[in-house]
Amino acid sequence: MKEIKLGNIIISENSKPFIIAEAGVNYYDIAKKENIEPIEAAKLMIKEAADAGADAIKFQTYKAEKIASRFSPAYWDTTKERTKTQYELFKKYDKFGEDEYHELARYAKIKKVIFLSTPFDEESADFLYDLVPAFKISSSDITNIPFIKYIARKGKPIFLSTGASTINEIKEAISTIENEGVDQIVIMHCILNYPTKYEDANLGMIKHIKKVFPNYLVGYSDHTVPDPNMLVLTTAVLLGARVIEKHFTLDKSLKGNDHYHSMDPEDLEKFVNNLKLIQKIIGKEGKKPLNTEITAIKYARRSIVAKQDILKGTKITEEMLTCKRPGTGISPKFLYRVIGKRAKRNIKSDEIIRWDMLEENN
Repeated sequence: MKEIKLGNIIISENSKPFIIAEAGVNYYDIAKKENIEPIEAAKLMIKEAADAGADAIKFQTYKAEKIASRFSPAYWDTTKERTKTQYELFKKYDKFGEDEYHELARYAKIKKVIFLSTPFDEESADFLYDLVPAFKISSSDITNIPFIKYIARKGKPIFLSTGASTINEIKEAISTIENEGVDQIVIMHCILNYPTKYEDANLGMIKHIKKVFPNYLVGYSDHTVPDPNMLVLTTAVLLGARVIEKHFTLDKSLKGNDHYHSMDPEDLEKFVNNLKLIQKIIGKEGKKPLNTEITAIKYARRSIVAKQDILKGTKITEEMLTCKRPGTGISPKFLYRVIGKRAKRNIKSDEIIRWDMLEENN
């Protein structure tokens, strides 16, 4: 189904791209920097994302013991995030419970930005049900078919991330969702590597996913380091991504976690402005002259012009004519209809020829 409804917002092929600022758990580090409580830092991120133009802000809901073994090794760039095991990393950022997410959802509503959070276990999915208009399934759960089925049974739209997956794995996940009666799905192209090198972004996969899954919208979840002009995200939109998700922080210089490949409010605002310009310059389909081109049609095109003085009664030959601006006379496409006619009056050299200067019959 090529349309997703999130409350009053409809995402479609013709709508403006839907922007998700992925706060994740970055608010913990921001809280330390600003010397405030994590809940206040999370609210600050909501405000900044809303002010910069995001449509939604997304968090991550998990408990370390439910997502990773104590012996799960790191798979990220440990020069940026030095934590050695996944369990250890998740344990640092899993303090929020149901009450905190309720509070954040209420605040997001005040700031008129959609609240989302990715659940990583069934308990999280259960209490998030009343807080989110859609569920996000992480790339890490693309083969977690029992969990995908559990999420799909809740009947909400689903953003399905596809990092490190094959087409067949995506098909199986989609089929699982469809079998539970859900057809509002956005398939999110993603590279599951932090940070993703520009040459590994492979945005061409967006077009491939669109071909393989023509009935669904396609989005892009990005892990590249923000480029100065936000061209990665802008290019993804131009290739057909209708949902853009990008990690978000208030300080890209903070160590560890996702700050080093996140966009900040300035980046987000720049991307939003890119989209506004793209919408403006793409305009509408259907080739026809615009009202702003009427003057150009009249004066920039050419007309048939006398190349020499032509006396009244003279039979006009091709050698007597040329074509020059403006286009207020007879169009050059009628040149061979003019040739052979006789001049009804004297025509001066360089004069624009009109039909009333010519005899009706040869």
